[in-house]
Amino acid sequence: MNFLSKLIRYGTLAGAAFGVWMIVMVSKTQAAKEMPPAGDPPIAPPNKPFTHAVAATGILEALSENVAIGVPVPGLVTKVHVKVNDAVKKDQPLFMIDDRDLRAEELSTKAQREIARAQIDVSEAQLKKTESQLARLEAVSDPRAVSKDDLENRRQDVLVARAQVAAAQAQLASNDTALQRIALLIERLTVRSPRDGNVLQVNVRSGEYAATSPKSAAMIIGDIDRLQIRADVDEQNAIRIRPGQKAIGYLKGDPSVTFPLEYLRVEPYVIPKVSLTGASTERVDTRVLQVIYSLKRPENPPLYVGQQVDVFIEAPEK
Repeated sequence: MNFLSKLIRYGTLAGAAFGVWMIVMVSKTQAAKEMPPAGDPPIAPPNKPFTHAVAATGILEALSENVAIGVPVPGLVTKVHVKVNDAVKKDQPLFMIDDRDLRAEELSTKAQREIARAQIDVSEAQLKKTESQLARLEAVSDPRAVSKDDLENRRQDVLVARAQVAAAQAQLASNDTALQRIALLIERLTVRSPRDGNVLQVNVRSGEYAATSPKSAAMIIGDIDRLQIRADVDEQNAIRIRPGQKAIGYLKGDPSVTFPLEYLRVEPYVIPKVSLTGASTERVDTRVLQVIYSLKRPENPPLYVGQQVDVFIEAPEK
């Protein structure tokens, strides 16, 4: 009886183990059927052009960096003068902000200026009158005919009249200054290009409200005849970067397209990485040193501002 119970117990354990083994084998067989064998990558990675190099990811920018155009004051956009790809010159109008409130204030100030001019005429006429009265009193030869108090009062009246003329003239000057101030404020509402370049992006339209702190710039201006690359070098490789190092750029998506880069500068400030490549091994908390290179914009294939490129920088051996 003991032998039979032991046989049943061990047989049950063996059957359970065999069942688990069969489940594992079936799962492996099914996974092998569903997952195709690893093949070559769809795009071959670029070959290193130097024996010892530092790899970096770069972003194409307009030469001397892109200029994000802001607005001087929040307001309604009444007119946009340019569109994407337009070539612009320095001080060329880009767009206009509604200036009707300033125009109304200008009309009111012009009316006040006319009142000030009329007040000057009145004050000058009053001055002439008091000066004439003073002159007649001073012309009297008999001191008994005119009291000293009357003579002194006329002299004070002349001083008061002169002060009134000066006050009216000051009011006119104040109105002229106010008109100049309003003209400058109206002129400021016409946003102009700060430099020669091309319109890369337009984010405002007529009738839209432009804010001083928008999520995106109203416009982006840049010189795209020549481009520059802002290469992000991992801070662990920053010690291998030296001024003047050669570099080669590879277009992402087509490693056969290469272009030599001309060294411009190293920005001596390590910053948190902003541009992410999307690689699964990339750390979001990486800090990078930015190295700036320039290149002449090729005609074929065309390069676009904002594209990512792979950069290999010649570096000394570790």
